[in-house]
Amino acid sequence: MASNAVSDPWGRDTPGALGPGHHAPPAARPGTSGESGYSGDSGKYVSASVRGAAKILVVGPLGVGKTTLIGTVSEIKPLCTEAVMTEAGAGVDTLIRAGKTTTTVALDFGRMTIDGAVVLYLFGTPGQQRFLPAWRELARGSLGALVMVDTRDPAAAFDALGNLEDLGLPFAVAVNDFPGSPRYPEAELRGALDLLPGTPLVHCDARDRRSAVGALIALLRHLIDEGPERAGDRAGPGNGPS
Repeated sequence: MASNAVSDPWGRDTPGALGPGHHAPPAARPGTSGESGYSGDSGKYVSASVRGAAKILVVGPLGVGKTTLIGTVSEIKPLCTEAVMTEAGAGVDTLIRAGKTTTTVALDFGRMTIDGAVVLYLFGTPGQQRFLPAWRELARGSLGALVMVDTRDPAAAFDALGNLEDLGLPFAVAVNDFPGSPRYPEAELRGALDLLPGTPLVHCDARDRRSAVGALIALLRHLIDEGPERAGDRAGPGNGPS
């Protein structure tokens, strides 16, 4: 019989967490978080109505909008580890968006409750491949990942996609629609990113709460649809309980 226990955000086993065999709330849909977003100390504690939890990674290249998305949906004050970019990183950090002056150097963290029933603990990873060791530690206990893509440079997402494949971690892809970004047919984007037919591909605006929540809902539905047969595949390198 499949167990519903998965690792919590800190790598411990948590009975009742959203995992293979767990029934997600049928009313979960974009824009219906159980709380209205961060406002001071409001929503500081997890609601007593919560029936499950899941650790989710938010990944992608530098400047793609990971920190923005987590800050947009988090019902608590998000934790951000931003540092000012310096000339020392100019030779290794490729920027898509001009004018960006900071970068995540450890992680971003936020929390979102869906319909008062399921809590998502969101962990944003640094975008640069040189932070891969930290990346792998953050992946421990994760159920899946949302990969953010910028159509101005889709190839910049290859490192993140490759890392998830190495870890055996299921994912969905969210195209963050920046103003002025080129638009491509879905089939063309799928081909450019080499996505499997079953991998969700959605568009979102990381600044818009409803849109950002919709991308996360697409990932959750994908994880549920996979079913218990994938449970044994999620213990790739760095992705099992401590």
